[in-house]
Order: sequence, then structure tokens, then C-alpha cells
Amino acid sequence: MPFNIGDLVTRNSYNNDTVFKIIDIDSGIAILKGVNIRLFADSDISDLKKVEVNNDINDDKVFLDRFQIDLNRNEFFYLPGKVVHIDGDEEYLERCMDFYKKVHVKAIGIRIKEDEISSNIKHLLEEYNPDILVITGHDAYYKKLGSEDDNNNYKNTTNFIKAVKEARKLESHDKLIIIAGACQSNYEELIKAGANFASSPKRINIHALDPAIIASSIALSDKFKQIDLIGILEKTKYGAKGIGGIITNGTMYVGYPR
Repeated sequence: MPFNIGDLVTRNSYNNDTVFKIIDIDSGIAILKGVNIRLFADSDISDLKKVEVNNDINDDKVFLDRFQIDLNRNEFFYLPGKVVHIDGDEEYLERCMDFYKKVHVKAIGIRIKEDEISSNIKHLLEEYNPDILVITGHDAYYKKLGSEDDNNNYKNTTNFIKAVKEARKLESHDKLIIIAGACQSNYEELIKAGANFASSPKRINIHALDPAIIASSIALSDKFKQIDLIGILEKTKYGAKGIGGIITNGTMYVGYPR
């Protein structure tokens, strides 16, 4: 069966557990990008199985359905926190921006390559003055290279750490909520660098929408109350296995009368 760029496939050797899109083919090797998971991979063409295109391939609606914020709109008005979402992947960024729009969170989306984020952080924070900063894209832990404690064994963790540290030079944990990381990122080091939330505690993949889900939850949480940390993490694809963080306050002002 011939395979072409753009085809949706799974890998037989991984029990066909993840749907990918073929983004390139070179000498019998397909370069793959996760449809719902922030993951790049490669595979021998012979290991691939085509997937029939249907409405269930994109599972964003599942997360929208579980994202319920109970606001009393009869008497009060609400000013959710503002998000700047920096993403190394344009397609995932578009999906996240669509999510923000549907849950009524103001967000500015910016596509920047992972290794260029840190050099752009200062002017972006000064220009947009967000309450919440998302730093994400692609990452991977290369287990064959060695220990998960060594940042050199990750695709982009070091780039994310640099960006978080640059942002922390300008604002404290309380004034700027930072959500950082992607699939299999070094969670502990991102938290140490200054992130409020980071992936990935168990070095697993995360969903394309997970950073936006965390950001939206914080944006729609009361500024003068502590968040429900466990409850927010449970809204993501894999819960605390994929993303963890520290207890903080929300960023939404509540006013009266409406």
C-alpha cells in the first residue's frame, strides 16, 4: 500500500496506539507528527498502517465538553486573565487559539521556534503584559542517551528552561503564571527554573491542548482564591502524569454589578 505526505497512520510496532500525520518521506522512512499528541517520530514505511479519516481523529471536543466553569452571570461580571501562548508548532497553536476562543479567554498566539523563544521573551512580555505565559512546542526524552536528570538528553527542554528563566527575570511567580514544556520534558528542572506548571512528571507525551487547558483554567479562576490544583490537572489528557505544578491563585477579577 503506497503512503503519501499528509496520510494519517499508526505504527504497528507500538500497537497502533497513536495517530500521526506523515509530514515527509525519505528513502523509505516516514517523518511523523502526532495528530493529537505533541510528538515527532520517524518510522519505516513497512511499520505503518493507514487510518481512515473521520470526525473522531481530532478529539478537541472531548476537552471542551469537560471544561465547565460555573460563573454566576446574573449579578457579577468577570475579567479573565490574559494569555500569551508561544508555540513551536503552528498547527497546534491554531488549535489552542481555537480552544481559547471557545472558552472565552483572551489569548495572543505567537509561533516561534523552540530555540528562539528565550531571545524573544523580554520584548513580548513588555509588549503584551500577560497574566499567563505559555511556552510550548515539541520535546522528547532520548532514553538511550542516558539519565532523565540530564537536560542534554532532551530535544528542547534546555530551550524551554532558558525561556522560563528569562521570563522570571521580569516577573515573580505571583505576577506571571508560566506554563512550560511539551512531550516528555524535564518537569523537575522546568519547575526549578521558575515555571508554575510544567510537563512531564512521568516523561510521557501530552496532548496538543494541554497547555491551553491549564492556561484557560487559571485565567478563569478567581484572582483572590487558591486554584484547585488537582482538579485543574485532571482536565488534561493524562492528568498529573503529564503535567504538574504548584498551588497558586487564579488571574480572574470578579466585579459587581454586572
